[in-house]
Amino acid sequence: MDFGVVLQTNPPAARTVQLSQLAEAHGFSHVWTFDSHLLWQEPYVVHSAILGATRRVTVGPFVTNPATRDWTVTASTFATLNEMYGNRTICGIGRGDSAVRVTNGRPTTLKALRESIHVIRELGNSRAVEYNGATLQFPWSRGSKLDVWVAAYGPLALKLTGEVGDGFILQLADLDIAEWMITTVRQAAENVGRDPDEIAFCVAAPMYIGDDTPESRAHMIEQCRWFGGMVGNHVADIVAKYGEGSDVPAALTDYIAGRTGYDYNSHGKSNNDHVDFVPDDIVERFCVLGTAEEHIAKLEKLRALGVTQFAGYLQHDNKEETMRVYGETVIPALTPPVTAKR
Repeated sequence: MDFGVVLQTNPPAARTVQLSQLAEAHGFSHVWTFDSHLLWQEPYVVHSAILGATRRVTVGPFVTNPATRDWTVTASTFATLNEMYGNRTICGIGRGDSAVRVTNGRPTTLKALRESIHVIRELGNSRAVEYNGATLQFPWSRGSKLDVWVAAYGPLALKLTGEVGDGFILQLADLDIAEWMITTVRQAAENVGRDPDEIAFCVAAPMYIGDDTPESRAHMIEQCRWFGGMVGNHVADIVAKYGEGSDVPAALTDYIAGRTGYDYNSHGKSNNDHVDFVPDDIVERFCVLGTAEEHIAKLEKLRALGVTQFAGYLQHDNKEETMRVYGETVIPALTPPVTAKR
């Protein structure tokens, strides 16, 4: 299993770069950042600084979208960063959430998402592509490599992911929901003749290392309750589209009954003051909390379901300590030892 961190590009940018360097030092393979250019600093500028200050980690947005970003500009950004830093970028993409909603926009259609994935991937891999009636290719790009991982929740988005995605991003760590969604993506891949084992499966959720006291548990839950509110935005769209009696697991849909609204100015923040509708048990199910042993136990179960990467959100007050414990205890426990060559 690989491990990533998910950061917000809050100022100062140097702090984001510093956390990325710590992540690399502790053995994380990926550094992801939010992509909402109005709520936080422009991520691609920060990505360049992260890549320049590190040597090994792969860097990308978690996640971008086809609405606020021109597809060809997005692809050019990745291809340029790859030329500068040696194929260390990755593209996480979805229909659009905070980046589009703060401008009163709407998520893109699945058709547009599918088309954008194709255009970004082809150009980002130094290949030609048909776009708006023209054949496009970066004449300066040679040997660029770019995977496109798709963030999805609903049945049709999961189907699209299995059909065209290099990877699947699931932004919650509930075991039952993960099993249903991974199975759905794998089946969609098989239905179009793809090998599902070639798809990366990334589960992303807040990770918080604490002790086993009731006080510590309560603090961890409160620090990560924002995540249930963020997931609730996507769930609300699914319920509106498919209804409450759909194939979507009840564990994903039932808890939003008390949801009254959402303020994106508090998006992804531990002090979010309008997520009281998210119950403690949902925070526990959706996140990875507790001692190192508890983290290892849950991540082992996710790995058994086919998860190939766990990406931990660090929007809380214990960033450095959580990364340290992961580097010293959690990651080694879930990473095969390197066999010395004779």
